[in-house]
Amino acid sequence: MRDNLLPQLEAWHEEDEFEEIVNAIMEIAEEDRNYVLISHLGRALNNLERYEEAVEQFLSIEEEGKGDPLWHYRIGFAYYYLDQYEEALRSFETADQLDPGDEDTLEFLDLARSKVLQKVVEVSNAEVDTVVDFDFTDFWDDSEHALEQYVMDDPPTDELIASLEEELVFRLPAFYIHMMKLHNGGVPQNRCFPIGGSVSGLQEHIRILGVLGIGREKRHSLCGESGSRFRIENGGYPEIGVVICDCPTESEVVMLDYRESGNDGEPEVVYVDKENNYKITQLAPNFEAFIRGLVKE
Repeated sequence: MRDNLLPQLEAWHEEDEFEEIVNAIMEIAEEDRNYVLISHLGRALNNLERYEEAVEQFLSIEEEGKGDPLWHYRIGFAYYYLDQYEEALRSFETADQLDPGDEDTLEFLDLARSKVLQKVVEVSNAEVDTVVDFDFTDFWDDSEHALEQYVMDDPPTDELIASLEEELVFRLPAFYIHMMKLHNGGVPQNRCFPIGGSVSGLQEHIRILGVLGIGREKRHSLCGESGSRFRIENGGYPEIGVVICDCPTESEVVMLDYRESGNDGEPEVVYVDKENNYKITQLAPNFEAFIRGLVKE
């Protein structure tokens, strides 16, 4: 490899001569291309909108790139423009963890997250009665506290669901019912939801303690001792729907918001802050999008 090749590659990049970069690196025998050269090649292919080829190059140096935020950003960039938004989101999240606060990463992190949520909404609108596949493996944290306070012993029957919906005066989302039939209430492993913006380079989040299950017997269930009706009637929360998640303090909850959809429609998910004059912040267009958007603290 010529000593002046790397400066020449950078110069071509600054001059948008991306084909020159690709041609020069492709002339080098494959076994002689190192991590730096392949990174240059992948970046140039991205700029030429040859995203599938870029992904192939980046994957060839995946092991070396695991700790490099630029590798995760660049492969995330390619995935994003291949419309592989979930893969892109994972890549940008890792890039942000390795190099917090990078403006380009944060911009694409927001874009990828929006695309993932938009895809969920489109699927929900197209298949109203179809629950999208979701892997709940390792989703729940079944600690002693969770099992005691949240998790019901049995999945909800159709009769119980109908009874609670009548009591709550709202139709529960299909995805939520599907979740509860697999694991009725509990504490997720991932308990933070990004709300946009950042402070000192860190993404802002709201935190939840657990997801209320369908039932009455557990304290933290929809119609339990500290359930939805209790929180609304005793906490003064707005009559917009159903409290679905507890938060770390008594002055905050996550709710299903039926104002736009009507009592039988697909509710949005919102955060209500009692100490801030019951301010309502939209989190997700539906419950499935909210669950998919949960991240580790």
